[in-house]
Amino acid sequence: MSAVDVTYPGAKAPDRQYRIDANGIGLATYEWGDPEAPPLLLVHGGFDFARTFDVFAPLLAAGGWRVVSWDQRGHGDSDRAALYSWDADLRDALAVFDHVSPGKPIPVVGHSKGGGMMIQLADAQPFRIASFVNLDGVPYASVVPDVAEHARTKMLASNVQAWLEHRRRTHTAVRKPGTLEELAKRRARMNPRLSPEWLLYLASVGARRDEDGWRWKIDPTMRFGGFGPWRPEWTVLKLPGLAMPFLAILGRQPEEMGWGTEPERVRAYLPPGGRMEILEDAGHFVHIEQPHRVAEMVLDHVGRNA
Repeated sequence: MSAVDVTYPGAKAPDRQYRIDANGIGLATYEWGDPEAPPLLLVHGGFDFARTFDVFAPLLAAGGWRVVSWDQRGHGDSDRAALYSWDADLRDALAVFDHVSPGKPIPVVGHSKGGGMMIQLADAQPFRIASFVNLDGVPYASVVPDVAEHARTKMLASNVQAWLEHRRRTHTAVRKPGTLEELAKRRARMNPRLSPEWLLYLASVGARRDEDGWRWKIDPTMRFGGFGPWRPEWTVLKLPGLAMPFLAILGRQPEEMGWGTEPERVRAYLPPGGRMEILEDAGHFVHIEQPHRVAEMVLDHVGRNA
């Protein structure tokens, strides 16, 4: 099957595509909507890419926004790197902010890892973000440790060591090839709530065709939770200090690719005036399972442009 033969209801390829240089790493960047409209950033999750927004982004563009997203380093059509880290992803994000809206705050919507990244960025540089919607991207550990500073240093050291050892073992790894249908079936094991039709479409825009078959465009050295030396509690503890309008949309149904976040536990960490909406009948990919409903919630939060 050819990728051009695969379609999905409501899916729309980006209107524009270009590259942004982020300190030597080329970031594949995409836009939907009127190029003169105000910008809104979409930040994808781990093991995803900007084209996972092919249904969701056009709905936001219809609300009068110039919707911008990018493939994070090691994902999609962006460059691979010798090493990956949470902080490197944040530096890449700053390059996108500076290109899209230099000196002016803009709305941001982050899913999963992208939501966690934006929590950290919103805490460090709140002047960049006008409003923030977090799509099932509030990292939460079952127990937020209350330990001495010297113990936290040891925790960081153990994370760094494990991260580097994994990179050493996998630096020559190559992803297993297959047909588009086979890639979709593999992804279904991690996304059991998403339809086969959507997963096939996802493979058609998220994989490349080599001589021996199709491969996901994800650096094989990456692993789940492999965002560098990082723990979820380091991010959730920053949530209460956010000053911009904040909305969290969480799916209640558990999934392998989710954080396992229990909404009731997160509620205590919401910033002043922050809101949380729980979708009882959705999993981790709330914007894919229920794109129209979630898009309306986002537009109600960030506003619409005539």
